[in-house]
Amino acid sequence: MQDVTRHMTERAPAPGREPGAGTSEGTSEGNPAKRREILDGARRVFRAAGFDGASMDQIARAAGVSKGTLYVYFRNKEDLFLDLVATDKNEAAEQLCRFEADDSVDVETELQRLGERFLAMMGRREHVALVRMVIGAAEKFPQAGRTFYDTGPRFGTRRLAQYLMRQMATRRLYIDDDVELAAAHFFNLCQGTLTRRQLFGFDEEPDPDQIRATVASAVRIFMRAYGPGARRS
Repeated sequence: MQDVTRHMTERAPAPGREPGAGTSEGTSEGNPAKRREILDGARRVFRAAGFDGASMDQIARAAGVSKGTLYVYFRNKEDLFLDLVATDKNEAAEQLCRFEADDSVDVETELQRLGERFLAMMGRREHVALVRMVIGAAEKFPQAGRTFYDTGPRFGTRRLAQYLMRQMATRRLYIDDDVELAAAHFFNLCQGTLTRRQLFGFDEEPDPDQIRATVASAVRIFMRAYGPGARRS
């Protein structure tokens, strides 16, 4: 079993404070409210024009700031894009990966709650737009893809792996293999076909009944593989 205990206190990398995850070293934090305005403006421009088509002039206009003010907060378009990706994924990951501190809730219920939060987040139009935006930029700007992965999928997988390890310690789960891989299996099962449909152009967001049923199926499959009934001899 892979050792994931080094991640037990891990938090999502804070934008602008970890290498490759936000504003580059030496840039100013400045006024948080102003920084948020800039990110909101940048989000609109990047989603409309893509990474290549966006310019700092457009972002300054959308944010309602001067270009000089924009450069106080971000050295260039690349830094701004990284910070936006990290900020959006950090906020989503922190909200998503919440578990009862005392593990008083049974595993199936906790996984169902997590899966429904995850699939609802994945299905939001703004999140689908973010994924498409990062994929579009990743070939020319691979650091954007790595930042997205580190602050989103990797963080969520490691946080779930921590929870799974606690359940293994109390013999609620039996995972002989890589615990992070088991966590990734769960998230992949939860997605089913719903998120792929949206990525490829189906515009409707999944409704609560679709989300509930898809996650319930994922939980059943996961527990058959790793629950008490699947204990290896």
